[in-house]
Amino acid sequence: MSLELTVDGRAVFAATGGRTFDAALPVVLFVHGASMNRTVWSAQARWFAHHGHAVLAVDLPGHGRSEGPPLPSIGAVADWLIGVLDAAGVATASLVGHSMGSLPVLEAASRYRSRCTRIALLGTSVPMPVADVLLDNARTNSHAAYDMVTVWGHSRAAQMGGSDVPGLWITGGGMRLLERGGDGVLYNDMKACNDYTNGLEAAARVNCPATLVLGDRDMMTPPRNARALVDALPDGRMIVLEGCGHMMMAERPIRTLDALIDALT
Repeated sequence: MSLELTVDGRAVFAATGGRTFDAALPVVLFVHGASMNRTVWSAQARWFAHHGHAVLAVDLPGHGRSEGPPLPSIGAVADWLIGVLDAAGVATASLVGHSMGSLPVLEAASRYRSRCTRIALLGTSVPMPVADVLLDNARTNSHAAYDMVTVWGHSRAAQMGGSDVPGLWITGGGMRLLERGGDGVLYNDMKACNDYTNGLEAAARVNCPATLVLGDRDMMTPPRNARALVDALPDGRMIVLEGCGHMMMAERPIRTLDALIDALT
C-alpha cells in the first residue's frame, strides 16, 4: 500500500509497508540512499507496519515516483523530511536513513529536536567524502559510476552470490536500481554527501537516542570512520553486522531488521 502527499507543491510517494497509514500510531520514516528509492526498505518497512507502527518509506524528490528535481543539499533534504511529516499529519517520528539518507536524518534530528523520537543511521559516517573518481564519473553520467558503487557497496560474499534470500541477485538488483535513478541523480546525491561538513556539530545537538548500524565489510563507510560520530552524539551507540557490506538491507535483511527493532522499540 502507499500514500501520496504534497510537499512544497510537488507530489511525494511513500510506501506504507502493506498497511493503511495511521498517523495515530508510532511512525517510522525510512529514507533511502543515493540514486535509490523506497523499495530498498521493503522487508524492514513491512515488519514495522505489521507490528504496531505506521510506516512512511519515502521516495526523495526526483527519485522513484516522487516529483523532482532532486534536492541539492543535505540541509534541504532534512527540511523536506519534516515537510513530509507535516503533510502526513505526524507530530513526532522515528527516522531511519541509509548511506546518503542517513545524513538528512541526522540533520533533521539536530534542527527539529522536538519532532524526532529516535534515529537510526545505517551505513553512515561523518564526514562522508566521495572519491573524486566517483564524483567525476557521476557528473558525466558514466556507467562507471554505477559500477563503482556496486563493487564498493557490496561485500565480497555478496559479489560471489551469497544471499540470505534464495534466488536474489544482490549486485544485479542493486545495479538496476542505480540505473533507474536517471541522469544527474547519482551525482546530485553524491555531491550533497561530499559537501556536508557540519555533521559532528549537528550530532552534538541531537537529543534523542541514536543508533548506528554498520557492516564490518563496508568499504564505503567502514565502522572505524563512524567512531567520531558515535562519540559526538549525546546518546549514541553502534551495532556492527558481521560479514556485511554497505548495502545491508539487501545483503543481510534479517540482521538489519533485528538491529532496527533493537534501535526503535
